[in-house]
Amino acid sequence: VQLQASGGGLVQAGGSLKLSCVASGRTFSSGVMGWFRQAPGKEREFVAAISTGSARTHSAFQGRFTISRDNAKNTWYLQMNTLKPEDTAVYYCAARNRRIVFSAMNQVEQYDYWGQGTQVTVSS
Repeated sequence: VQLQASGGGLVQAGGSLKLSCVASGRTFSSGVMGWFRQAPGKEREFVAAISTGSARTHSAFQGRFTISRDNAKNTWYLQMNTLKPEDTAVYYCAARNRRIVFSAMNQVEQYDYWGQGTQVTVSS
């Protein structure tokens, strides 16, 4: 199983980026797909996750970040708007092939598969 994240880059504050994660080797349509991020010197942080009938976004990003998915393409996305310099980080996609309760969707240890990360840099 491989997860391939893409779409990162350098953007000015206030700009937008759309990250994509494509999974190969198995499908996750009945599981959970998520995004985490990690800034230098900081722990990996939950951003958003989505499963059938449920989506969760960290409260710090609500209104700016939106997660979505395309099961037919085994792909999920993170639309990021109004980016800020503090959003600078490596963004990782993650997945698990089983459902979990809503309250656990933000837990790193719940995810079985991880992508390699894509760098997002927001300049001021």
